[in-house]
Amino acid sequence: MKYKKIILVTGGAGSIGSNFLNRFVPKYKNYFFINLDILNYAANLDNIKVNKNKNYQFEKVDIRDIKKLEKVFNKYHPTDIIHFAAEVHVDFSIINPLIFVETNINGTHNLLILAKAYSINRFHQISTDEVYGQLYGKKGKFKESDNLNPNNPYSASKAAADLLVSAYHKTFNLETIITRSSNNYGPHQDKTKFIPKFITNLLDNKKVPLYGKGENIRDWIYIEDNIEAIDLVFHKGKSGEVYNIGGQCEKTNIEVTKILLKLLHKDESYIEYVSDRPGHDFRYALDTSKIYKELGWKPKYIFERGIKKTIEFYKKQK
Repeated sequence: MKYKKIILVTGGAGSIGSNFLNRFVPKYKNYFFINLDILNYAANLDNIKVNKNKNYQFEKVDIRDIKKLEKVFNKYHPTDIIHFAAEVHVDFSIINPLIFVETNINGTHNLLILAKAYSINRFHQISTDEVYGQLYGKKGKFKESDNLNPNNPYSASKAAADLLVSAYHKTFNLETIITRSSNNYGPHQDKTKFIPKFITNLLDNKKVPLYGKGENIRDWIYIEDNIEAIDLVFHKGKSGEVYNIGGQCEKTNIEVTKILLKLLHKDESYIEYVSDRPGHDFRYALDTSKIYKELGWKPKYIFERGIKKTIEFYKKQK
């Protein structure tokens, strides 16, 4: 079968990448998907439910290794790249910044070098709201045109990667798109992340470690909403543009914690307040008017519905 697109999906065994593949491999039977992943602590091939589909193939490759990457390009001749692969845990970036530089910056640049050399049709960079830095009050939201002002090694490495993607578009006319998503929650997320860690701790009758007083604010998006937006931007977004993808669901960390306690029938004695981490941004929020006006997208899931589905997923994993 001759496929319309051959899409290299990096980091496809992680939380967002695996949800993306599980949703769109069956939908786009005329596309061939290559899942390229190193399978680190945050990735698991058990997340993949489409491994037997004819239009899917897995390759275990580290994006830091350009020679092995080029072998994949020579083997499959991808037409497009959707780049999820990244080191993403802020706490880990404080402990070991170097691997974030190597993976998120150098790894992305390796892919850009090959995308240019192999005349890729579209390079879709999956990024984060954290590249904008923090909002200090409870008003205002980040727009795509705002300056990048990251405050920790993770967000700094993602901001650098975004700038490289933009530079390759402007300098080499590479077809690129960048999406910046707010905080994800949902199935297949690594259990070191906030919501899955708290859910699994409470299911095990363990306390949950809450930074500071839990006053930091995040905009939460259910993972299914995020992947639908990513797919829409990949197909219809304008080359060279950035699109914010937000859940329009701002909550403090203590609010999220109390919701989880209630749904899992625990009281507040299960909260263990711990010292705040260095450089902990106060608030993130995204203005999503651009993706709504240009592409007609808005989130479908309210938090109460999405969090119940998330809890049920982790219950089944026990």
